[in-house]
Amino acid sequence: MIYFLIALFIIALDQLTKWLVVKNMQIGESITIIENFLYITSHRNPGAAWGILAGQMTFFYIVTLIVVIGLIYYIMKLPKDQKIFGIALSLMLGGAIGNFIDRLFRKEVVDFVNTYIFTYDFPIFNVADSALVVGVGIVLVLTLLEGKKEKELSK
Repeated sequence: MIYFLIALFIIALDQLTKWLVVKNMQIGESITIIENFLYITSHRNPGAAWGILAGQMTFFYIVTLIVVIGLIYYIMKLPKDQKIFGIALSLMLGGAIGNFIDRLFRKEVVDFVNTYIFTYDFPIFNVADSALVVGVGIVLVLTLLEGKKEKELSK
């Protein structure tokens, strides 16, 4: 199924980029891509977004397994006409598994995309995080559009 191939691609890209950072950079080392905007910075996160729940690996294992099982279930039950929703779920699946692999084998997540939005130093993230955020964003937009369509039909 194409959705599992998309998830596999995200996992592979995520793990490859993390491996390159771990192999070629010291923690804290930074490479400028676009001055004052985008850097590759070697960082480790023992928690979730913004470092919350640092060191709570058992919690992350349980939650991630539940999420992965749920995503696989929904992908398997997805009607054929919901391709965009399926892509969103596959991005979320790939992202969840990508960070799960880090937590399982490294006991922390490798982050490296460091952006500055105006003067705000946004938390450093990775490919898996990006896939998760894009996937969730697509699901939210589709849900809002579906709600709007249903509301218009009920008039």
